[in-house]
Amino acid sequence: MILRPYDRSAAVSYAHAWAYGRNPRFYDYESLGGDCTNFASQCIFAGSLVMDYTPDFGWYYIDPNRKAPAWTGVVYLYNYLTRARSAPGPAAYEARLGDVEPGDVVQLSYDGARWAHTPVVVSVDEPRGLDSILVAAHSYDADYRPLSSYEFTRIRYLHITGVYK
Repeated sequence: MILRPYDRSAAVSYAHAWAYGRNPRFYDYESLGGDCTNFASQCIFAGSLVMDYTPDFGWYYIDPNRKAPAWTGVVYLYNYLTRARSAPGPAAYEARLGDVEPGDVVQLSYDGARWAHTPVVVSVDEPRGLDSILVAAHSYDADYRPLSSYEFTRIRYLHITGVYK
């Protein structure tokens, strides 16, 4: 498989378009525990245009009842993006703050034990810091929200390196 470029501007444009709304093509999981990773997956899909339909371990959305756990689950998305095997779809690595770019995702833990939120990076300014990284998200609907405005105990940055096709 060949690693192709990830369209960061398409991911960010999608994030801005749907940060305060819901795309009717996708179910809104807000009442079932949150919609943040579903929204992040939609943004990543806008930048990758490739799904991995591998049952259970892939990353895809067909309808509310036919989707991969990685499409809506915080930890499952992390596991999928950082997978060791080559499979169609976006790939990422757990990065440092300095590696973060628009179109990447961040994951937050509020209690230090459970990863619970997946915002999408929409802007990064210098000097880099939590004040200069702005995100869009669902579940706590936001656009251009500084990471510094979240109260969390742990954070991880997922830098998307490209898309396997």
